[in-house]
Amino acid sequence: MAEPVAEELPGTLYEWFDRTVERHPEEPAVEAGGTVLGYGELRRAAEHVAARILAAHGSAPRRISVMATRSVAVLAAYLAGQRLGACVTPVNPSFPVQRNRMIVELAGAEVLIVDAEDAAQLDGGLGGCAPTELRLDAAEVAAAGRAATTPAPELPPYTTGPDEVAYVLFTSGSTGRPKGVPIRHRNLSPYLGHSIGRYGIGPGCRTSHTFDLTFDPSVFDLFVTWGGGATLVVPGRAELLSPVDYIVENGVTHWFSVPSVVSVSAQLGNLPAGLATGLRMSVFIGEQLSYDQARAWYAVAPQASIENVYGPTELTVACTEFALPADPADWPATSNDTVPVGPVYDFLDHLVLDEAGRPAEEGELVVRGSQRFDGYLDPADNRGRFLAHDGDGATPYDGEGPLTPEHYYRTGDRVRWESGRLVHLGRLDNQVKVRGYRVELGEIEAAMRRHPDLDQAVVIALKRGDDVELVGCHTGAPVEPQQLGRWLRKRIPVHMVPRRFRHLDALPLNPNGKIDRPRITGDLQSPDLAAAGPAGGGGGHHGVSR
Repeated sequence: MAEPVAEELPGTLYEWFDRTVERHPEEPAVEAGGTVLGYGELRRAAEHVAARILAAHGSAPRRISVMATRSVAVLAAYLAGQRLGACVTPVNPSFPVQRNRMIVELAGAEVLIVDAEDAAQLDGGLGGCAPTELRLDAAEVAAAGRAATTPAPELPPYTTGPDEVAYVLFTSGSTGRPKGVPIRHRNLSPYLGHSIGRYGIGPGCRTSHTFDLTFDPSVFDLFVTWGGGATLVVPGRAELLSPVDYIVENGVTHWFSVPSVVSVSAQLGNLPAGLATGLRMSVFIGEQLSYDQARAWYAVAPQASIENVYGPTELTVACTEFALPADPADWPATSNDTVPVGPVYDFLDHLVLDEAGRPAEEGELVVRGSQRFDGYLDPADNRGRFLAHDGDGATPYDGEGPLTPEHYYRTGDRVRWESGRLVHLGRLDNQVKVRGYRVELGEIEAAMRRHPDLDQAVVIALKRGDDVELVGCHTGAPVEPQQLGRWLRKRIPVHMVPRRFRHLDALPLNPNGKIDRPRITGDLQSPDLAAAGPAGGGGGHHGVSR
């Protein structure tokens, strides 16, 4: 008997969605804000928005930005951009206007699209940063999707190929300038195909949507869902503070979030045990998943599988996975009481390298293969982020010469092989995870130094149970902590604003003349820190962008 022929994967994000439309046009594709659209209806809604874009801009744009709010209009706009072959860059309405304006300009967006009900930033400092601005009414977009008898708008032929850029997301940069990460369709298809199969995504499944579009796990939310034919169940932001209610009331079968949602919900008393009986799969990403968090979530849905995955934006959402055994008695112990993150996907190449660049049991994880991006939007950011390895040692990429598929991406994450599994030990540098966000401490320091009364600034990340607390230390004139927190919130996202501040006469230096961070960290254990209070970055949504 002949061997079965493996089905060829779609080449682009839109083709993943469109294939499902052809197969399951009547299946529900999205539920958001009381609106339900089937796959055929969502495609018509996206085509309607695509026609609006063409009419407003005069031609098909190559790059668009969307204000990433949780509405049918924005989801249709994301698909419309893909239908027109545009690269999409989301911006977050909870981020400062100045940062969003910088991102839109760095991305070179020709069109900026917002839901008319969430146009505050467009009416403020964001206006004029893109040549074309388009406001969408969610009710109108949904009505266009349901209008099955209306002739489809005339759109240009779909000619987008796998080598073109699907989206650009921006991560925190040490210079104070966000770094653009372009991801091509060919990077995405292996990830989508793997995830759809591994998690059994198909018609009848109902998937969560916990991630903001500015954080790349949202690609799982949208396109693993739509590529498999499941229903994306979009919550209101307040619903995410009571995740169990959201799961139970909406019949969610597949949950995907950062681990901190478990801790925050437990602190609020919103984690009742044993109610989520319909949940089949829980997947966590974005920061270390502690065993305390895993046990708390197991109590919520003891029948659901729990999986921990890991991956930087540059490696297309996730590149490792580990499923906890069904019985907690069989969960493997680890040196830092966190759930293992690996192994790495078997279709990707990886190494664990020590400080000398030699393969080791513990060191930096480096990865190459189909999901590895081709380099940052600004090639200057590639320097030092890749390396070549010849078996004897590593050669860091210095920015000279071509960046080839043979180069490994340096994750900057320290891992260790423990009983045949990869355990995440933390960052090698000053980049940390705060509630799922990837934060470069240097970017916060750069923002603090811009305050007219501050001179030097150092931000220290302190571990507080399952959370990370940022403490901002500075020289210069003393500044009232709440005032400094409010000042920073206008310049950096709230999750990056330190919870506490400390004024120092001088920053201590080590024998090499560098700022002595370990000494500062030790000093910060004293109880006399000045709290930033309500102006600090301790509260808010667990939200996510790496």
